[in-house]
Amino acid sequence: MRRGRRLAVDVGEARIGVASCDPDGVLATPVETVPGRDVPAAQRRLAALVAEYEPIEVIVGLPRSLAGGEGPAAARVRGFAEETARRVAPVPVRLVDERMSTVTAARAMRASGVSAKKGRSRIDQAAAVVILQNALESERASGRPPGQCVEVVV
Repeated sequence: MRRGRRLAVDVGEARIGVASCDPDGVLATPVETVPGRDVPAAQRRLAALVAEYEPIEVIVGLPRSLAGGEGPAAARVRGFAEETARRVAPVPVRLVDERMSTVTAARAMRASGVSAKKGRSRIDQAAAVVILQNALESERASGRPPGQCVEVVV
């Protein structure tokens, strides 16, 4: 397991959830929810978070269908990840499968007594935590960085 903090991002149309982990990669925790409708502003905020947290990588959840296919949402997230990679280089950006992350996060929030209405602003952060925790577990099990690295196109 590589040592170093990571940031994870759950990209939605309206909001972008951000999570981080400790330098040992043990525990993922929520950071903030970034408004997502103004993409350039969201990109600037993410770049500022990367500068603040100094992660070894940024993990972006890639939405896939249950069968593993990619649709319009995945194409949008791939574009977002490519722009993020340009902005935060040389920090690598990795795409990881995020199937069921929002469902898992919503279930956990309901189980802890948070109502859907009150939890709406936090669900994206919770989904980013799920994405990051899964990526950390994947790396721990395989010994390899999770997902696929986004190539920086200049």
